[in-house]
Amino acid sequence: MRRSAAPRPEAVPDRAPLPGTPSQGARPWPLLAVLLAAQCIANVDTAIANVAVPSIQADLGASGGEAGLVISGYVVAFAVLLVTGARLGASHGHRRVFILGMAVFTAASLACAAASDPVVLIVARVVQGSGSALMVPQVLSGIQLHFAGRDRIRAMGYYAIALSGGAVVGQSLGGVMIAADIHGMGWRPIFLINVPLGLLLIGAALRLMPADDTSGRTRQLDLRGMLVLSMAVMLLIVPLMLGMDRGWPVWTWLCLGASVPVFVVFGRGQRRLSAAGGRPLIAERVVREPAVRWSLVAHGVTTMTYCALLFVLALYLQDGLGRGPAYAGMAMVSWVAAFGTAGPLLARLPQSSRSIPALGCLVLAVAYTSVCVYLLTGHRTGPMLFALLGVGGLGLGISSNSLISLMTFTLPNRYAADLSGVISTNGQLCGALGVAVLGSGYLALAQSHSLPHAARALEAVLLASAALSSLAAAAAHRATRAAKAGA
Repeated sequence: MRRSAAPRPEAVPDRAPLPGTPSQGARPWPLLAVLLAAQCIANVDTAIANVAVPSIQADLGASGGEAGLVISGYVVAFAVLLVTGARLGASHGHRRVFILGMAVFTAASLACAAASDPVVLIVARVVQGSGSALMVPQVLSGIQLHFAGRDRIRAMGYYAIALSGGAVVGQSLGGVMIAADIHGMGWRPIFLINVPLGLLLIGAALRLMPADDTSGRTRQLDLRGMLVLSMAVMLLIVPLMLGMDRGWPVWTWLCLGASVPVFVVFGRGQRRLSAAGGRPLIAERVVREPAVRWSLVAHGVTTMTYCALLFVLALYLQDGLGRGPAYAGMAMVSWVAAFGTAGPLLARLPQSSRSIPALGCLVLAVAYTSVCVYLLTGHRTGPMLFALLGVGGLGLGISSNSLISLMTFTLPNRYAADLSGVISTNGQLCGALGVAVLGSGYLALAQSHSLPHAARALEAVLLASAALSSLAAAAAHRATRAAKAGA
């Protein structure tokens, strides 16, 4: 999958470090543990507040809208600033920006735990999401810069576990901690636990992350591009996050429509800046590379189905079957466990196996179809359901790991930050889109949340997810063909 001896004019060898990137002397596997722990914590906090909403409303007297902003404020700030966080890491040093992001995240977590009213909690959650947006892009950049060959594939496998496992851990851990009511603090420990973890990770990063040497790098930041992209992402993700709960009022559709021309303005501005010799927020090479574009489509579509499944399965198990939040969170453990086997499995396969990304998408489609058939035959839950979910986790793990690896091998290391920001933002937007579209479909079909209606609604979502995963397989096939053609 590596480039041949006839690279494109701006390409550099894949192992070539960025100017000032300390690839020598780093301890990559302990470094990876620090990076992935931060990634997992950020993903945990994306989901952990969901189960705390009733407790927060009762304790702080928050309205339904304020409780929604506690959840969405974090995600919006996180998604909007991911590309900016990636660019700051490339220009000012990955270690420096990672530690800054972790410090902001830790301080904001303490503010969340100490919040005395809903407004303070909402503001603290927005700041917390901003801290995550600074540290998370350095994770994927660090993997691309410090790992190569099969080691990179293994590292990507662990990265995928942190992505998938964080959301499930957030749902299950949040339910357990709130139910335990530690020292009578109710929901506050779900944020307070981040403080010692954050301090520990800051200390580990200071010790294990290579010192930054930004000599030879431009510190120029495309502020105009940053503002336009932030506006475009906000216009897209805010209605996706809030529209379903508010019944899709007119303003949500206006925002979604307005996001399109703003994205167009951003793209044109980036091209003009690049033509003038400036450094755009996202390098044009990244978005023009066919293998990357098709990989982003396939990865985004499968992420969309996964996030939708997390949402609708929790509703099905709790509202339809009457199970508790801890049971709903544990239901996805088999998925995450199978997801984790994909990394070691891929590391043992030949790197020339170009059918693997499409195969993973097809396995995911088969799993969704199998769960649907299981429900259609009258079953509602049980070990077989969890086993079939495990097949889905394996399929998603194979496709996700191989697609991200394909993108990192397609582009040289000089584009690590650009690629990290684009992949992370793409995942956040597609995940929100999946919950908005498929989640709305589930709620419309579930009606009174009676078991028969809930089962029919889940079946419809599973069939739609199977169809989308099949389309993702076609996009993954196009990505591998494009990578082969460009090799």
